[in-house]
Amino acid sequence: MPATLEAESTLTARYQTTVPETVRRALQLSKRDKIHYSIRANGEVVLTRAQSDEGDDPALAAFLGFLAKDLANHPEHLQVIDAGLVERLQGVVSNIEINLNEPLPDEDA
Repeated sequence: MPATLEAESTLTARYQTTVPETVRRALQLSKRDKIHYSIRANGEVVLTRAQSDEGDDPALAAFLGFLAKDLANHPEHLQVIDAGLVERLQGVVSNIEINLNEPLPDEDA
């Protein structure tokens, strides 16, 4: 029979806790991941990694994760956007109306 790993953590006054490293590794959790709790009739609680929403875009999530890591590792690459560039960009898009709720056109059409 395989060994059972156990871990514990302490609740703060605000009912917060740190998920122990062994649990984070077992569930492959990263910062901002969600945790799902299943409460059984006998009082046992099972922690699992929450499934991402259907609307989540895995490619976008990976790209945003890459950007966050790059910004954290290389803050010296950040540059200020000057007012002139902002004005030029606003001029390019000022007459464009966008409805974010409108479905995208069919690519085959």
